[in-house]
Amino acid sequence: MSENTQTELITFCKLLVDETRLKMIGVLVQQTATREQLVTLLKLRASLVSHHLDKLIEAELVRARTASGSTVYELRMDTLHALAKRWLADEPLPSTTIELSGDAYERKVMMDFIGRDGRLKDIPAQQKKRDVVLRHILNEFQSGERYSEKQVNGIIKRFHDDTASILRYLVDLGWLKRESGVYWRAE
Repeated sequence: MSENTQTELITFCKLLVDETRLKMIGVLVQQTATREQLVTLLKLRASLVSHHLDKLIEAELVRARTASGSTVYELRMDTLHALAKRWLADEPLPSTTIELSGDAYERKVMMDFIGRDGRLKDIPAQQKKRDVVLRHILNEFQSGERYSEKQVNGIIKRFHDDTASILRYLVDLGWLKRESGVYWRAE
């Protein structure tokens, strides 16, 4: 890793070491939000939310856009992907990212069962833990999209080689629907 890349990585980590900014990113991973929504969701002062939004916008991790007369903030996945590509140029990129959102239990489960490469170390035996990692995998399936069984297995294989078990869990939970060999994410 070059010295410039190391410096960039250190700057990025310093930006994310702040708990408030991590929480904001956690919200923005799941949805776009206005400043007022972030204030309400995170139970913070508006000035503090604005301060941290400014830092995230300056780092190009968050973008502000106008929608229906309000300013809406969204996470810039393009920036995160570009940074990851630069930082991990000599290593394979993870196929997925661990969500920063969720409660402490979900984060712990993700850290316990998902490796640095984004793949499942094991399929959790406990239903509650299994549901956490299955929701993570489910995020790879877009609402309204139709998938062949081959496509579904390709997506699941990025997480674990036992595609049959994971697919069965997703279908049994009703999170993926199936008809005539075609799969889609349940609404």
